[in-house]
Amino acid sequence: MAWRTGTRIRAAAVLAAGAVASAAGCGVPAFGGGDGDRAGPVTAGDRPECPKAAAPDGDGAARQVRGMWIATVGNTDWPTEPGRPAAVQQKQFTRLLDTAKAMNLNAVYVQIRPDSDAFYPSPYEPWSQWLTGTQGKDPGYDPLAFMVAQAHARNLEFHAWFNPYRVSSQDDVKKLAASSPARRHPDWVRRYGGGLWYDPGLPQVRDLATKAVLDVVHKYDIDAVHFDDYFYPYPEDGDFPDAATYKAYGKGLSRADWRRRNVDTLVQTLSQQIHQAKPWVRFGISPFGVWRNKSTDPDGSATSALQSYDDIYADTRGWIKKGWLDYVTPQLYWPIGDPRADYAELLAWWARQVKGTEVQLTIGQAGYRVGEPGAWRDPGELSRHLTLNRKYPQVRGDVFFSAADIAADRRGFASRIRDDHYSRPAIPPAVTGRGGHAPPPVKDTRAVPDRTGVKVQWRPSDGAVSYAVYRADGRTAGCAPLGGARLIADVRGGGVIDPSAKTGRSYTYYVTALDRLHHESAPARGATVTAAEG
Repeated sequence: MAWRTGTRIRAAAVLAAGAVASAAGCGVPAFGGGDGDRAGPVTAGDRPECPKAAAPDGDGAARQVRGMWIATVGNTDWPTEPGRPAAVQQKQFTRLLDTAKAMNLNAVYVQIRPDSDAFYPSPYEPWSQWLTGTQGKDPGYDPLAFMVAQAHARNLEFHAWFNPYRVSSQDDVKKLAASSPARRHPDWVRRYGGGLWYDPGLPQVRDLATKAVLDVVHKYDIDAVHFDDYFYPYPEDGDFPDAATYKAYGKGLSRADWRRRNVDTLVQTLSQQIHQAKPWVRFGISPFGVWRNKSTDPDGSATSALQSYDDIYADTRGWIKKGWLDYVTPQLYWPIGDPRADYAELLAWWARQVKGTEVQLTIGQAGYRVGEPGAWRDPGELSRHLTLNRKYPQVRGDVFFSAADIAADRRGFASRIRDDHYSRPAIPPAVTGRGGHAPPPVKDTRAVPDRTGVKVQWRPSDGAVSYAVYRADGRTAGCAPLGGARLIADVRGGGVIDPSAKTGRSYTYYVTALDRLHHESAPARGATVTAAEG
């Protein structure tokens, strides 16, 4: 995952037209974007469960992951600088979450172990320097607990992002905190490319990474464990210095195959142990966008770029075929038509890899590149990527790098994406193969006039984590067909306010219940309401 430093302009206000407001009396977010007209009298009471013909479109094309990465290394996205008071850090973070909601996103991917350190109290590793400016210094609160709670309050999935092998961007072990495993076990560490890395060939290193991940899985209510593209370090001058480790553990394999086996072992072990601990917690990886070039391997893509299989020893295609991942988010950080790595070619290649598997494909999009020379000068480039995605039913959404770029809305690219593709909220696709089931339909649904719009309320359903609210036009005698085009909110809690009802028009509201893997109940009809002058 590329990361940048420097000045970042936070301009979430430019997206305020779609911002989600607080719902007075409901205690949950409300769907924004309307004119605030009050509703007229209720013309229908609570109704029983709707027939199957009215059911939402299940796992149809309207189901999408819409996410953004929040990078902490180098204070890329958050915190904007280390050492600020906890209240300032928390305000900065919730501002990013509010930007995500304004964009109608539904997931955040937050870097919580950037450099063998922690954004939470860890029994294995020191506090991150990116929090306080000093590795090992307690920030005075538990950032991860705060972040998960705030994300879930806004019904954003929280994907906990770990870097398994990177230790530091500087190469002096003595500058690490005394409690750092790298400081206590310098024999685990290799200097390379001006930084420090754990040697992936050592069983102790894999054990540390596994313990760090499972500690979080057990203690926090995260939705997924997430890795990016950093496995063996990207090639720089000279080879990674692991000759002694290879001699001790190679066991007749070529050095390249041995390195791939080391990474495979960590990925497989984590997949098994995460799902044993909590079957509903997913495991996903965001690899470099090219597995192998066709010139090297007939199964590769028609590209001429660095190959993750050969250069960083990440066999992402193999992990998909073996079912070790719940989702894969390749970083397709090239424009359409790039002569070395065409976005269109890579999109089709990745769609073929997941076809027929239970691995969900989402695409990593390069928000950080908007404004660069060439195709990236056009703020519509990323919008065209999402349009092209529609040709491939295997593509289940997009994740943008990174949050600061979404907030800055450079050249209006984020606003363009929202207007073109994200004008309504979306429910993530249902997760298969990890258990879960649709909760019972909600009861006591009702829609009543409110001074700020229409208040839709319901009685929570057992086993439900969130609720989807749909709105149909007119005084429908039966239950209107539902789908993404009618979705106005996906929230937690027992109610929502819709301030967007137009004066003189009537609407019928429906509510469904979803479990944490997004299996959806049948809809329950509320009431038909006619909007009136406020």
